[in-house]
Amino acid sequence: MGRLVVVFLLGVDVAAAPPEEPVLLRFQFVQTEMAIPVKIVLYAADSSTASRGAKAAFFRIHDLNAILSDYAPKSELRRLTTTASGGKGVPVSEDLWRVLSHAQALSERSGGAFDVTVGPVVRLWRRARRRGQLPSPERLQSARSLVGYRLIRLDHANHTVELLKRDMRLDLGGIAKGYAADEALRVLKKSGINRALIDAGGDIVLGDPPPGKSGWRIGIAPLEPDGPHTRFLSLARLGVATSGDTWQHVEIAGRRYSHIVDPRTGLGLTDHSSVTVIAPDGITADGLASAVSVLGPKKGLELIEASGGAAALIMRSPQGKIKTYESSRWREPKAPESQGDTK
Repeated sequence: MGRLVVVFLLGVDVAAAPPEEPVLLRFQFVQTEMAIPVKIVLYAADSSTASRGAKAAFFRIHDLNAILSDYAPKSELRRLTTTASGGKGVPVSEDLWRVLSHAQALSERSGGAFDVTVGPVVRLWRRARRRGQLPSPERLQSARSLVGYRLIRLDHANHTVELLKRDMRLDLGGIAKGYAADEALRVLKKSGINRALIDAGGDIVLGDPPPGKSGWRIGIAPLEPDGPHTRFLSLARLGVATSGDTWQHVEIAGRRYSHIVDPRTGLGLTDHSSVTVIAPDGITADGLASAVSVLGPKKGLELIEASGGAAALIMRSPQGKIKTYESSRWREPKAPESQGDTK
């Protein structure tokens, strides 16, 4: 596991609680998990309660990485890709089943814009970004033949998974962090800590708000990496995810390609865009943000409108001029607060 860093802020954000409730203090923990810095902010009565809760939450994320990672060679996901193409379904853990079931449902609803079988194509684009060269047509065609959410067969009665082609590779990068953040918050609640925020590399899950506040103050990432935060949300008991190419892209022959790949074409997106989604939980927000990035504003917002409790903000920069698109529910779940970063 990564190294735990804890910041105990004594005398800062000490909660003014009613007489019958204990005074709560703000604690912040940071630890590297799933190859990203994961931040937990929580309110607890004392440091020992806070530390125990955060440690349990980080352990849960660490365990999930051993299940859901497409990098770790011994993860359950990697084992599945080598054993599930033999003509019969392979039993999977409850966690992997939940994520794959959610992913398949979103694939159906998005017409394949979200698709966890995209792994072979993603590997090509990772190499392309390192080398600054587009994948060859032959390699791309070969990889695309292994992509398609209908190539996964889920047996809901027995919780088994079958892959219908050999050499398929699943990639849960567009959904795993949201699920891990959900599970970390669930662990904290079991520890009696309800007022908490989990930030897993930009995938944020929120519990009850800080004492005396209506919500957690969240700054929406700007489209440009050096741009200031100009939009802020006040949210609680929701998931928030942002998907875009601000930090991960490559320019080849004068054209910008995102790390986000359209599973239907096998090509990296060429829009310079950012999609922020608010949803009832992290796994839903994470998956929808990825799907909307691929679908674009019109079809993406149609998907959001059809998703209960979801809202989205899309920012795009065609010809260097930023255009924004909001779903009808975007302004409903938040109340503007003064400027500041994630609290």
